[in-house]
Amino acid sequence: MASPNLNVDRSALEQLLLKRFFFAPSFGIYEGVKGLYDYGPTGTALQQNLINLWRQHFVIEEDMLEVDCAIITPSKVLETSGHVAKFADWMCRDTGTNDVRRADHLVEEVLEARLESDMLARKLAEASISSESAPAPKPKGKKGKKEPAPTKLDDAVAAEYRRILAQIDNYNGEELGELITKYDIRNPETGNAVSEPVAFNLMFQTNIGPTGTLQGFLRPETAQGQFMNFARLLDFNNQKMPFASAMVGRSFRNEISPRSGLVRVREFTMAEIEHYVDPMNKDHTRFDEVAGITVPLLPSSVQLEDKAEPIMMTIGDAVSQGIVDNKTLGYFLGRIYLYLSSIGIRTDLLRFRQHMKNEMAHYACDCWDAEIFTTYGWIECVGCADRSAYDLRVHAASTKKKLCVREDLAEPLVYDKLVCEPNSKVFGPRLKRAAKPVQEYLNSLSAEELGDIKVALLKDGKTTVTLSGTAADGEYEITSDMVTIENKTFTEHVREYIPNVIEPSFGIGRILYALIEHSYSVRADDEQRGVLSFNPLMAPFKCLVLPLSGHSSFGKKLHETARLLRAAGVPARVDDAASASIGRRYARNDELGTPFAITVDFQTVEDNTVTLRERDTTKQIRGSLTETVELVKNLVSGATTWESALTKYQLVNTGSS
Repeated sequence: MASPNLNVDRSALEQLLLKRFFFAPSFGIYEGVKGLYDYGPTGTALQQNLINLWRQHFVIEEDMLEVDCAIITPSKVLETSGHVAKFADWMCRDTGTNDVRRADHLVEEVLEARLESDMLARKLAEASISSESAPAPKPKGKKGKKEPAPTKLDDAVAAEYRRILAQIDNYNGEELGELITKYDIRNPETGNAVSEPVAFNLMFQTNIGPTGTLQGFLRPETAQGQFMNFARLLDFNNQKMPFASAMVGRSFRNEISPRSGLVRVREFTMAEIEHYVDPMNKDHTRFDEVAGITVPLLPSSVQLEDKAEPIMMTIGDAVSQGIVDNKTLGYFLGRIYLYLSSIGIRTDLLRFRQHMKNEMAHYACDCWDAEIFTTYGWIECVGCADRSAYDLRVHAASTKKKLCVREDLAEPLVYDKLVCEPNSKVFGPRLKRAAKPVQEYLNSLSAEELGDIKVALLKDGKTTVTLSGTAADGEYEITSDMVTIENKTFTEHVREYIPNVIEPSFGIGRILYALIEHSYSVRADDEQRGVLSFNPLMAPFKCLVLPLSGHSSFGKKLHETARLLRAAGVPARVDDAASASIGRRYARNDELGTPFAITVDFQTVEDNTVTLRERDTTKQIRGSLTETVELVKNLVSGATTWESALTKYQLVNTGSS
């Protein structure tokens, strides 16, 4: 896979997006709040198209059960899931200004800047140009700081920096602190030293109700609401396995230092799938449909070798070789690839990176990120994790509610199991109020853990168990006369199991921004004319309707054309601003990504024909109004193509495209 190549002037693109109100900082007239954005009409329509296609591709085609769950989540739910204890990033503070930075991003930013400086210094040396004869540094930022002269690094140091960057997501807080100290990482905006990294929980806390006694959080993901309703969903699905639930909704994360536009925000739209599967059979009935798809994979083993070049491999080979854990996980990687490519993400700027051990979510046993290359670098846009049975298991244990599947067996299952039976004459009287929680604790232990207790009782005649999170927390002595631990034979006609969960999780805002960058270009003959080449399905507005001029005779046909398009299900936008030339009106709608434009002119008034312009080629054809509307409908739905239309209609020569 070649090095990423994305020729986008981000500054010019950002000006276009703000001018055309794709999105803008929230509360702008009050100077805004970092990490919060409002979507304008264009951005809202684009986001909705992303979601509509996502629903079609996943919910409808996969027959998923879509839900819509509460945003405010009681603290107990997120304590049980592990989010209260573990949903955190590492942050450090500027020792001079007290400005807060996310530690891993700070290390990454500084080391990447040093490598860029090294690369420039080497290029200057190769061209025999001294740093003194290089172009004068340009002012930087509001303070007019000068860019430092390029600095060449020792080869060993440069190699070490690249090794660190290849594994940047694998460092914990202590290790990030060591990197900051060892390589003198400072805040690049001030040059000040930074403090040791400390953990910062990313959830927004709130009170539920007026008393303040019930604590809650704004949900950091949509998954927990789906897990809360697993039993109802299983019943709705007539107890059939496997099945999937899905949800689109807002999530909230109190990012340490939000920046990079829509890439890192505090409130965002997620689309998440929870696919429930038998832990003993993670095959997928439709796996063969994606097995032959070749995708760029960056396994953790490659990253540990300090490499960042993906391996091109079919989904089938990745699963058979054990690189991807199972067929269901592989199936969803293939489906994610097809979805992203169908909306317009460039496949040469897409890769699937496997999580390394230290960055793996607390619930996951395998996880891959679909990363898309943008001017901000590689950004995670979709996570696809095997969450094992973690969530359902911990919520079942916390609530004492069964979140499991019961399956009738064709043949009875006979097996031996190590069990712990209390001696009621001794166990209860000795432990008193702790008897029930201690018994529940012993029953929750694995065969290996129970075996260790049995060995201790046989050897010493006693052992100690520790309870936490119960009404009787503390240490309790268990003696050999209190319990009997032995193997027993069981015969089961019904198998009961807690499903594993495969979770594809989509960050809609990040995908939207990556799509915008991948769709952006400028006209070859005029770099001031930006174009967003969305495919027709994704375009916020499908067809522009405009008059050749402000002549009064065009009004009736103009609105008739727009009405016919909308009746055909084609979102149409009328641009009848008389103050702008037709060329200027074409140009500003190219900036909106509108793929087609119907122009009403003097000939329209005479014979009811109109011209149809295509955005990317700027070519125009002419046809009757009714057949042109039908053609646009078919172009938008994908039933025909512009290339095909050019073979059936005569080109119109104009000087205003």
